Amino acid sequence: MLKGMVSLVTGGASGLGKATVERFVKNGGRVVILDIQGTRAQEVAQRLGDHVAVTVGCVTSEDDVKKALEVARNKFGRLDILVNCAGYSTAHQTYNFLKDKECELDGFTKCVNVNTIGTFNSIRLAAGVIGKNDADGNGQRGVIINTAATIAYEGDKGQAGYAASTAAIIGMTLPIARDLASRGIRVVTIAPGIFETPLTSYLPEKMLEFIKRMTPFPSRLGKPDEFAHLVESIVGNPMLNGEVIRLDGAQRWFPL
Repeated sequence: MLKGMVSLVTGGASGLGKATVERFVKNGGRVVILDIQGTRAQEVAQRLGDHVAVTVGCVTSEDDVKKALEVARNKFGRLDILVNCAGYSTAHQTYNFLKDKECELDGFTKCVNVNTIGTFNSIRLAAGVIGKNDADGNGQRGVIINTAATIAYEGDKGQAGYAASTAAIIGMTLPIARDLASRGIRVVTIAPGIFETPLTSYLPEKMLEFIKRMTPFPSRLGKPDEFAHLVESIVGNPMLNGEVIRLDGAQRWFPL
């Protein structure tokens, strides 16, 4: 399914993005990683070989995304798939009444810039490259897969920025799918629950145990390769379009 296909994976140096890169290469794909973590990205590329190229940069930068797209064209000749995994999370209550102080605006702004604007920036620039492909038997030219979060639906206290920025990704999925449909480009968003990634590694053990209890089955954190498996399934199913898929073991949040 992925053999010979060329993908751009943002945030591909760690976590969900890294697992996606590994699965794509394992199944015969070629990948360009765009990530601000240059050293980690190079380590992934060195381990996986010539089927991976690296560009260091941020999804909020038009120049950085264009550079990654140029690498895809020059090294691999095309682009079939965009997977948006680059993201940022912060936790601050809107107002701290014990300290009589409002939260800083910078954290909220950065969530929106990286998660919402960065995702849209990558989509708008990659669509023009993907749209130049020859259509396959289904009339398809490529696939765009975004990453949101179940927190967009059930954010807890302190998560306003992350919830708002990922909810925006969910909200733009269908309109963008409709925008790109005439060119045979599908757009799907995955909303993961809590996964074993660097973003969750700092959580205290009591919090991790609580999260596991809140997940009916399997009662554990998600594994990055399970995310990558869903990405692969989306690529292979031409009827999946304009949809948001929860990947969370039936996990639902209740306010603490």
